[in-house]
Amino acid sequence: MDVSGASGQPRSGDDQPTDHPAVPTPPPPAAEAPAPTEDGPDTDTAATGTPDSNTPDSNTPGPEAARAAEPEDETPETTGTTAPKTEPHEAGADQAEADRAGADKAEADGAKTPEGAPDTAADTHETHRTLAHTEPPTGPAPGLAKGEPPRPPKEPGGGILMGRPFGVPVYVAPSWFLVAALITWVFGGQLDRVLPELGAARYLVSLFFAVAFYASVLVHELAHTVAAIRFKLPVRRIQLQFFGGVSEIEKEAETPGREFVLAFVGPLLSLVLAGLFYLAMKPVQPGTVPGVLLAGLMVSNLIVAAFNLLPGLPLDGGRMLRAVVWKITGKPMSGTVAAAWVGRALAVAVLVGLPLLNSSGGLGGGTEESGGMDTVTDALLAAILAAIIWTGAGNSLRMARLREHLPELRARTLTRRAVPVETDTPLSEALRRANAAGARALVVVDADGHPLSLVRESAIVGVPEHRRPWVPVSGLAQDLTDDMRVSAELSGEELLDALRAAPATEYLVVENTGEIYGVLSAADVERAFVKAMARPS
Repeated sequence: MDVSGASGQPRSGDDQPTDHPAVPTPPPPAAEAPAPTEDGPDTDTAATGTPDSNTPDSNTPGPEAARAAEPEDETPETTGTTAPKTEPHEAGADQAEADRAGADKAEADGAKTPEGAPDTAADTHETHRTLAHTEPPTGPAPGLAKGEPPRPPKEPGGGILMGRPFGVPVYVAPSWFLVAALITWVFGGQLDRVLPELGAARYLVSLFFAVAFYASVLVHELAHTVAAIRFKLPVRRIQLQFFGGVSEIEKEAETPGREFVLAFVGPLLSLVLAGLFYLAMKPVQPGTVPGVLLAGLMVSNLIVAAFNLLPGLPLDGGRMLRAVVWKITGKPMSGTVAAAWVGRALAVAVLVGLPLLNSSGGLGGGTEESGGMDTVTDALLAAILAAIIWTGAGNSLRMARLREHLPELRARTLTRRAVPVETDTPLSEALRRANAAGARALVVVDADGHPLSLVRESAIVGVPEHRRPWVPVSGLAQDLTDDMRVSAELSGEELLDALRAAPATEYLVVENTGEIYGVLSAADVERAFVKAMARPS
C-alpha cells in the first residue's frame, strides 16, 4: 500500500519525526495585518505551519478552547515546501485582488489532497462464498476519500441490483452473464442427446436451468446472510458472479461456535434444496423436460454442497475447520493459519487431480470419450479453480493479520495537537500561534470558542509565504459536520467505520465531555495502518 505524501507522522510511540529545512519568514509589512515572526536558527518551521517541538514556551498560545496536551514524549514533525524569502507588497486594491486569487487557488488545491486511510472495509469483510471463490471487490468506495466534502456512504455496487432481501442488496455481476451463456450452451448440448425432439427450444430450457441454478446459489448465500443478521453482524451485500456467489459480512464472528454455524448453514441449505428437488422428481416421468431439469438441479446443488464442505479456506468447510481449531487452541489466528494451508493443499489437489479424475472416467465419462479439446478444457478449468482457491486462502491469512493489527490504530495516539483560531485570523498569525503552542493543526472557532471548521493542511501548502498575512484561515477551512467529530476513545475497526461515514482529510477529535482533544489526519491513519501491517504477526 502506498504511503501518502502528506506531512506529519502519526503521534504513536513508534513513529519517528522527519526534519525538513526551515522556511524563512518575511519581515512584517506595515500595520495592515499580523505577520509571521522570524524564528531563531534552531526553530524548524514548515510552510504548512507545523511547528517543531523546540519552539520556546514563552510565546503565548491561542484562545481558551485549546485541546488537552498531547503526550510529552512525542516530537511534532515539521514538513512542507520551502518558499523563497519575498518582501510583501503594500496593501491596496491590486494586492487585495491578488490575495483573493491566492485564497481561491488554495481552495482549489485543497481538493487535491493526499491519500487517506486504506481500504479496510473491503479488506476486513468476512466473505462466505459458493463454489470457487473470487476476491472481494477492491474499489475505492470503502476507503477514505481525500479532500471531498462529507457525503452519505455510497451503495457498495458490484453489478445490477436485483433486490434487497432482509435489507441486504443483491447484485448480479457482469461475469454472471458469461457463465449463464456457458451453462446454456453446455446444458443445451446435453439436452440434445436426451431430448432431441426439442430442437432449438433446448436452449430456452438450458437458460431456465442456468437461472434456476443461480437462484439456488442465492438461497445458499441468503442462509449465510440470515445467520449473520441473527448474530448481529452487518452484511454489506450479496453478489452473484462467475463461479458462484459471495456474502460480504463486515465483521468477524465473536466466538468459534458462531463462526461454525455461520459457515455451515450455506452447505446445509444446498443439501436441503437437493433433497427437495429429489422429492419433486419422484412423481415426474423420466425423460421429460421437468424430469431433466429437476435432476440437473438436484445434482448441481449436491456438487455445491460437497465442494463448499471441503476443509480449506476460503470455502465454507475451511471456515468450519478454522472454528474447530480456534475452539481447541483459543486463538483465531491459529485456526486461520491451519485452514488457509489446507486450502492451499486443496488448490494443488484440484490442479492435478481434477484433469486426471475426469480423463480416467472418475467423473462419469469414459476414457474413450475424452478428446484433446476436453483435456485442454478440463486442465483450464482446474487451473482457474486452483488459482482462485489458492488466492482466497492467501487473502484469508492477510485478513486475519489485518484484524490482528487493527487495535493498534487509536484515535488518541494518532491525533495532532491543535490550536483554536477565530475566523478572521490571518494565516500567518495562526501559524505563529501553532508554532508557539507546539501544535500541528488549526481549528476555526467562533467568539465563544465553539469549533466551526478545520483548516486543511493541503490548503495551507497552496498559499505562498508572502501572501499569508492577508489570507484569513476561514477561507482555507472545511466546515465541521457531526460525522466529522470522532471520539478520542475510538480504535481499530470502530475508528475506521467512523472515518468511512464522513470521508474527509481531517477530523475533529473530542473527549467524552465534548472538550476538543485535537485533529486527526486521514494521512496519519494510513501511515499508521501501513506500519502496523508491516510488523510480523
